[in-house]
Amino acid sequence: MDRGTQSYYEGAIMKQPKKPKIRETDAILRHWREAVPNDRLAHLIKDATRALLRALQMRLTEHSVSLGQWTFLRILWESDGITQRELSELAGVMEPTTFTAVTAMEKLGYVTRKKLPNNKKMVYVSLTAKGRLLKRKLVPLAEEVNRIAVENVNPLDITMMRRVLLTMIENLARDEARPNKRLRIPSTRELARRVHDAEGNSRARLRKRA
Repeated sequence: MDRGTQSYYEGAIMKQPKKPKIRETDAILRHWREAVPNDRLAHLIKDATRALLRALQMRLTEHSVSLGQWTFLRILWESDGITQRELSELAGVMEPTTFTAVTAMEKLGYVTRKKLPNNKKMVYVSLTAKGRLLKRKLVPLAEEVNRIAVENVNPLDITMMRRVLLTMIENLARDEARPNKRLRIPSTRELARRVHDAEGNSRARLRKRA
């Protein structure tokens, strides 16, 4: 997951659910139809994802569940009792983000955390009965959003779209696997240091010009 996408998801995880602004998806649609119809495919996929996530968040809000909590619940419904680190990796976010989200979910009664006597460094996250019951309420909402998104789309086109997107993921996975020390995702600490250094250098250049 690239840094921009990761930041988007981490932001969603940290925020409490709130009612999205009306008509933002219409603005996205106008942007693509009128302003930049031939912009990069990556931007189109990102905006399609934004529209899907907004539609889902509007429905999750009715149950006081944030988009970030949905992300973790989905993982735990399939892989309950995993470590907090594994949960971070599967969600594609940093561990501090997961810690904050899981703490909030624990207070809501959706999950519990525990450490094993023989390994107190590892924190295991498990669903409560309340967390498991949410699956019956929330999964149909996601299915509804998917159904709405492909209304009037030919089933053959949907099959082709799945094939194309999977091929794109495979291509990018191969690119990521290539041995290249320059291309990697830095840690949160390293990224913060780089941003701090860049800002310092920029201020120094401005002082010299003055």
